[in-house]
Amino acid sequence: MTRQTSPSHRIGLVGTGFIASGFARLLVNHHPDLQLSAVLTRRPLNSTSGFPFPERLTQSVQELLDKADLIVECSGDVLHATDVIDQALKAGKPVVTMNSEFHITTGSYFAGRGLLTEAEGDQPGSIAALREEAIMMGFKPIVYGNMKGFLNHHPTPEEMAYWASKQGISVEQTTSFTDGTKIQIEQALVANAFGATIAQQGMLGPQTTDVSKAAIELARRAAESGQVLSDYVLAPGNAGVFVVGTHDESEWRALNYLKLGDGPYYVLVRPFHLCQYEIIKTVRRVLNGGGILFNNSSAPTVSIVAIAKVPLKAGTRIDRAIGGFQLRGEAARIADAPNHVPMGLVQNAVIRRDIEPGQVLSFDDVDLPDTLALHIARELYA
Repeated sequence: MTRQTSPSHRIGLVGTGFIASGFARLLVNHHPDLQLSAVLTRRPLNSTSGFPFPERLTQSVQELLDKADLIVECSGDVLHATDVIDQALKAGKPVVTMNSEFHITTGSYFAGRGLLTEAEGDQPGSIAALREEAIMMGFKPIVYGNMKGFLNHHPTPEEMAYWASKQGISVEQTTSFTDGTKIQIEQALVANAFGATIAQQGMLGPQTTDVSKAAIELARRAAESGQVLSDYVLAPGNAGVFVVGTHDESEWRALNYLKLGDGPYYVLVRPFHLCQYEIIKTVRRVLNGGGILFNNSSAPTVSIVAIAKVPLKAGTRIDRAIGGFQLRGEAARIADAPNHVPMGLVQNAVIRRDIEPGQVLSFDDVDLPDTLALHIARELYA
């Protein structure tokens, strides 16, 4: 006789897109001790045909919180995530996210106000997990690296529609990946999380056919500057993340035997990241008392500036900030970008005065919707 497992923890989910749908399927099909209790959506309940468990949908944040012991937020929306996470933490619910856009914009406000952690699976979470492993093995990280296969700062709507359809993800996601905004967000989050920095606005991003060689060059740059760097390599055909570290000089011979090279810089590579399928590892970590994996920290030093791709006339509405065709984002040191408006805030903003291509937007250049995220960002960055 097969014993039935009763769910022991109720998981509330925010979002119904590609990431959220995949996580929901994983939870229901492979983790019977966990219950997908409620799923928050802003879409009409009769228009979510792509979500696998429509009977669990709700448009009520309070219902989500009442039915959940832990919240997983992966809406990809900065303003919405800020509102929901604020309410969840006030209600004493731990929150696991896959939303680097939220963290780099307003996440630091919530650090220390409850249990809030980004999840393993997206590149920043994969770097965080690899970092933990590296430190346990005695390595001292000097570079936190990401791999990108393709970069085009000015993709066209037609190109993005084609690739979005081919890959089965949204045009907005495809655009933010292609124009580099997403990797800038990810590595800014990594820098803040682990007390690292960036070498320059936009990072270095060397193009290479040899990831390890380029990673070691980044390590040399970090050593020269005396700072741990967060950066990426543009390496077509490669995927994953890496950490470059040093180790005790006495371990040179053993590490060489184990095929890590002559040192003093050793490259550890994780050649995949599986997004929605790996969120569960961080959920289990929290439920088992393991605490946070990482977040944007309470004292960020790197932010994302919004750069105009095209001329923007006064009165223009920004129809889509992250993943749109009007702006792209770059990582910048906060100290070097006074009064910049974080890119995640610019959704639905109206341009006050003419902006030229390549110009970085400031708070003085835009009228922003009155949101909780705006009040938080002014406190953090203005």
